[in-house]
Amino acid sequence: MSYEYVLDLHTHTIASGHAYNTLREMAKAAADKGLSVLGITEHAPMMPGTCHSFYFHNLKTVPREMYGIRLLLGSEVNIMDFEGNIDLEEKDLRGMDVIIASLHTPCIKPGTCEENTRACLKAMENPYVNIIGHPDDGRYELDYRALVEGAKKNGKVLELNNHSLDPKCFRRNAKENDIKMLELCKEYSVPVIMGSDAHFDTLIGEFAMAQELLKEVDFPEELVLNRSVEALEGHINVKDIKIS
Repeated sequence: MSYEYVLDLHTHTIASGHAYNTLREMAKAAADKGLSVLGITEHAPMMPGTCHSFYFHNLKTVPREMYGIRLLLGSEVNIMDFEGNIDLEEKDLRGMDVIIASLHTPCIKPGTCEENTRACLKAMENPYVNIIGHPDDGRYELDYRALVEGAKKNGKVLELNNHSLDPKCFRRNAKENDIKMLELCKEYSVPVIMGSDAHFDTLIGEFAMAQELLKEVDFPEELVLNRSVEALEGHINVKDIKIS
């Protein structure tokens, strides 16, 4: 891939329980690939095998710069019910740089289209949630117009998840659902962010399938937040993300 895109906010380390590299290894890989910003968003506590809430509370001890890149530390929280409740408390969320909220089958079973959509829309009302993760899994039927309208209203970002587009991925009908979402994001001028969802360091910043889909639907570059650090400002929980 070309490294014209300078940030990847959706990655996991061994702390998530089913990923394979340390935080330092992930940061080094991101630096080697020429990224400016790396987000490490561990799975929140209700995902089987992941870390305790104490882990997130203690993120204040971790430096936010390593190998010359900026680290944004946070969580991929689980949407736990159709009211959009998530599995970390405000006292933990307050200290995090970025929060992705996602639907995962170990934490919430798919409901009706109305129920699944409501779960995402209510999660968007949480002021600490920045991104709705992989809203493309056909196991969770969604009303994409309502989803995009909700993102516009609440100032949230929708993720174009590269891993979802991998033929080996277990999510269903991701490409078809992503096309619906992207067309509506164009209509409403709602930004998207590509996420690698990397669980191994070689996958950091890998967006080839997502980029191909953006090209296919002629998606405007100015709505893709990965293009610059400046584009990301105002869309995460920290105000100053300048690279020293």
